[in-house]
Amino acid sequence: MSGLSFFLNFFVFLVRHWKVIMSEKADFKLDIDSVLKTKAKKHYGKIPKFAINYLKRTIHQDELNAIIERNHDKQGVDFMRALVDKEFKLNLKVHGEENIPEKGNFVFASNHPLGGLDGICLSAVLGEKYNGKIRYLVNDVLLNIKNLETIFVPINKYGSQAKLSAAAINEAYASENQIITFPAGLCSRKKNGKIKDLDWMKSFVVKAIEYKRDVIPVHFEAKNSNFFYNFANIRKSLGLKFNVELIYLPGEMFKNKNQTFHITFGKPIPWQSLDKSKSTTEWAEEIKTIVYNLPQKD
Repeated sequence: MSGLSFFLNFFVFLVRHWKVIMSEKADFKLDIDSVLKTKAKKHYGKIPKFAINYLKRTIHQDELNAIIERNHDKQGVDFMRALVDKEFKLNLKVHGEENIPEKGNFVFASNHPLGGLDGICLSAVLGEKYNGKIRYLVNDVLLNIKNLETIFVPINKYGSQAKLSAAAINEAYASENQIITFPAGLCSRKKNGKIKDLDWMKSFVVKAIEYKRDVIPVHFEAKNSNFFYNFANIRKSLGLKFNVELIYLPGEMFKNKNQTFHITFGKPIPWQSLDKSKSTTEWAEEIKTIVYNLPQKD
């Protein structure tokens, strides 16, 4: 087996076990060795030590553990704010604040350029605006950070957790909390030189109508590294269905330290306007178009 084939197969294995690796923690710490020993007994002895060490460096195990330790006493929005201000030292430029209503329950639907920091930033901004009353629908690498359990609603479409996930989502929409969602699910990819979301899923439109919530379009201006996009395109060209590039998302977070991000809020879209003139799938794509047409800077 060539070196490239070995690493691709190794990464496919890791992606299949990604949520397990990121969720199994002792005292809030990530421990790749113990997870692999427990969850992959048959494979662990065959994995070279240098490969495991490479994984630890790739997901920034030590740095993430240090962040969790430094902020172990913070929860929810306070934790998000600490990540923005102290850990990643981000400068957020918010545009269209007049489009964020003071009262009412809404769905904030955003593009998903980063796969981590964008959710952190939106949660910090909207969490402060609405006094912590937010729920962030999430299926990314931040899912199992215990400091965020109070605001996260897990999206799980498969297996025994699917019904529990659906119930939690309905509960969130029925609550007085604001909903933050990235309808693409996965972070943006680069195609034909343009960085853009994949197709938006219709579920946020269905729920907005069902629970009578206006939709507020959000554009988040940011990007990951060329390495991330190139790796994703190579993976796809090789016919691998698993999103192996997800392994590199923690590294992308650290590459974006000290950056300035522009967040633009558009005018609320009344839920009543999401009528039968279009299908819910078509409405999802229509709102996606609105997001990408928002003026991104003052």
